[in-house]
Amino acid sequence: MNAPTARQTIVVVIAMCATLHSASAEDWPRWRGPRGDGTWNAPKLPAKWSEGGLRQLWKQPVGGGDAGVTVADGRVYTMDLQKEPAEVERALCFDAASGKPLWTHTYAVAYGGLQHANGPRAAPTVSDGRVYTLGALGHLFCLDAATGKLIWSKDMVREHGARRPMWGFAASPLVFENLVIVHTGAEPDGCYIAFDRKTGKQIWRSVADRCGYCTPIIINHNSQPQLIGWTPENIRGLDPRDGKPLWAVPYKVTYGVSIASPVFQEGIVLVCGYWEGSKAVRLGKTATDAALLWEENQYLRGEMSQPLYRDGHVYLLDKSNGLTCFKLATGEKVWDDGHRTTPKGHDPQASLVWLNNGDRAIILNAEGYLILARLNPAGYDEQSRTKIIGKTWAHPAFAGRCVFARDGRELVCVSLLEAAAN
Repeated sequence: MNAPTARQTIVVVIAMCATLHSASAEDWPRWRGPRGDGTWNAPKLPAKWSEGGLRQLWKQPVGGGDAGVTVADGRVYTMDLQKEPAEVERALCFDAASGKPLWTHTYAVAYGGLQHANGPRAAPTVSDGRVYTLGALGHLFCLDAATGKLIWSKDMVREHGARRPMWGFAASPLVFENLVIVHTGAEPDGCYIAFDRKTGKQIWRSVADRCGYCTPIIINHNSQPQLIGWTPENIRGLDPRDGKPLWAVPYKVTYGVSIASPVFQEGIVLVCGYWEGSKAVRLGKTATDAALLWEENQYLRGEMSQPLYRDGHVYLLDKSNGLTCFKLATGEKVWDDGHRTTPKGHDPQASLVWLNNGDRAIILNAEGYLILARLNPAGYDEQSRTKIIGKTWAHPAFAGRCVFARDGRELVCVSLLEAAAN
């Protein structure tokens, strides 16, 4: 029997990834994963990767932008900016197994004075056969997830009075029940606006805060849902069904850079900021009961990277000290990694994700290295790292047995189990 050719081997690996995509691990249909908290129920991964790296299954060219990647039902989504022959933003869809382009939704933009004008910032959100995208200038679309056909759209600036922040709109659309909720700081009283996710009809708009960059989260507290948002003025709790404000804790943010999504654990809402540091808010017995628990502004200053929580401890990428472990209940620092996870810099970045229910994390840093590490109160224990993409701030997606990552030039699919060919 003849040995398989390299081409045959690659075809077999792609087929394995497609077969195992839905059976072995979760999809990644939204910002920060299936639960929006940086957790992923993953297949069993090796203790270490091969020194030669991981097998790239496919790659496709993409344009500029920091929009994260999402994956659902065998399809991969992201957004980009094309500048030639005309300036356009695009929502892109690819086949997860082969990388084949499935559809593209294109629309004209004029970035003008937008800061860091490299492209869209917000990851697409996939739900119930639809994909929701928000561009850097406030173009909101609901598209058929399989075909890209336009279902409805909104120009949040022109139609709803949205106030574009300095670095553009960056919060991903949030689906809750029959609603899609967007954070665009509209006037009047439209910091958050909820639309019927099937028809695009506005259902509610709430609070007058400016627009930041933070994707809100939905929590369940005392058997009631709350939308938790972080704006340049406040940490807020709202009723997600009607937008009614429930509570607010003031937090004035320099340059409006409320970026990383909040964390909610142990009845505590935590936000971590670049300039003013971290604040923890204790929620009470009633929906309107919330009070500042502690604040810290020396060694708990995060930026774009949402921290991870596990077993009473939080793991935060601090701007001055690197990956830092601290106690959620008190803010007491336990350790830092001295910038081993990702290089020290003005804007350090790494996407942190828990693997299953243990202390193992998978991390994509700003240099494009994918890292396996154990994070626990005893310290940072790096097990393996391998280069999979160029420099990037965009959040990857994990689905099946693959990681999907992009920079400003290409989107790649890399097997988490297969070694790179020699």
